[in-house]
Amino acid sequence: MQLRSTEPAGKDGCSKGWLPVEPQGFVCADPTNATPDLEHELLRALRRRPDTAAPMPYLYGILRRGSPIYSRLPTRKQAAEAEPDLETHVKEWLGAEGENGASFRADSWLLGRSAPAPADLWASRESREIPWFLQDRAPPANLSGFPPVEGPVLARAKHHNGFAFVDTAVLEGRRYAISTQLFLLPVDRLRPIEGSSFHGVEIPGDIDFPFAFVRRAGPLFRLEGGKLVRDRDAERRAVLKLTGKQKMFGSRLYYETSDQLWISDQHASRLDPAKKMPRWGKKGERWIDVNITKQTLVAYDGTRPVFATLVSTGEAGLGDPETSRATKRGIFRIHAKHLSATMDSDVVGEEFELRDIPYVQYFEGGYALHAAYWHDDFGKPRSHGCINLAPLDARRLFFFTEPALPDNWHGVRKALTGSVVFVHP
Repeated sequence: MQLRSTEPAGKDGCSKGWLPVEPQGFVCADPTNATPDLEHELLRALRRRPDTAAPMPYLYGILRRGSPIYSRLPTRKQAAEAEPDLETHVKEWLGAEGENGASFRADSWLLGRSAPAPADLWASRESREIPWFLQDRAPPANLSGFPPVEGPVLARAKHHNGFAFVDTAVLEGRRYAISTQLFLLPVDRLRPIEGSSFHGVEIPGDIDFPFAFVRRAGPLFRLEGGKLVRDRDAERRAVLKLTGKQKMFGSRLYYETSDQLWISDQHASRLDPAKKMPRWGKKGERWIDVNITKQTLVAYDGTRPVFATLVSTGEAGLGDPETSRATKRGIFRIHAKHLSATMDSDVVGEEFELRDIPYVQYFEGGYALHAAYWHDDFGKPRSHGCINLAPLDARRLFFFTEPALPDNWHGVRKALTGSVVFVHP
């Protein structure tokens, strides 16, 4: 980062002083936190930056089963000591079909490189693709948050923990994924994640109001003699242009599509522009409207709606956020944004850890808008309380809202000037 001045702006919490950096903000001049040396070994090791042009900024994987977290590349002997089932496990992995097998998205780990098939690599005991900072020693620093250790095992990770990776390396025929914190996990215990390909619609570029998202697949009916007759099915997450007409048939509300078919609100969510424009919209601010019942989100640029999508809010729906997994309702402002952030829970029976969740926007305490790379259920409640978005949508909104993220920054915090997030039933 370029310094705006070499004079510290203050020393509260930083004995060496806070130096102002471009385009805004400050960095602690303590040498354990910062360095002017662009060739510092830690900076060189972390030179692979998040790819903000991609749906997700890193390569992601979720553990199929528990695994050691390695502080350095272990020899096969060291790995066998840490993983007593190593030989049996790898043999099962090499022979398994589907997402639990070695062939599932195997190219994900290669990052564009060519390599022998996993079985051939394992049999060859070949070592390859080892970055300079892992050759014959541990990484330049322990960034994991775990206490330092003497041996190669830094900690143990549980089933379904999620991680982001910047590269891989092969030692003695086994491939290890290198995390953003420079610790390692064996790829044979990971399921590579691509994330959902679902995305929302631009308004009015793709479609204009009124329209509906199909939350779950369901029948479309035609009207004959005042009665509904099944015509065909609407696919899950299809977008249907509506005429604006709606009608009760029995106890269920139905919407008329532009081709004169009808779909029930049990299967689809109708979207219309805001009936009453809030003051922040009239003032020209960008803001986000989240409807929990409909599981929809509409982004506004002032009074103009520009984007809409399906979301997954807290799995408790309209329950009490204080006592259940429900999303907190109200009017909030985005106060912090991170290209990626770790989220976890140590509540008994609800333990999880997901590292480097992409495109996180905190709007109230621990509640955030963020990408969910571990599921594809957008359109129905699913989260612990946050507002889950498909990766493409999370990225779209991250760079739409305020505060804006300065170039090459990983996060920004502005408590009073962030975009409004209006969460309502």
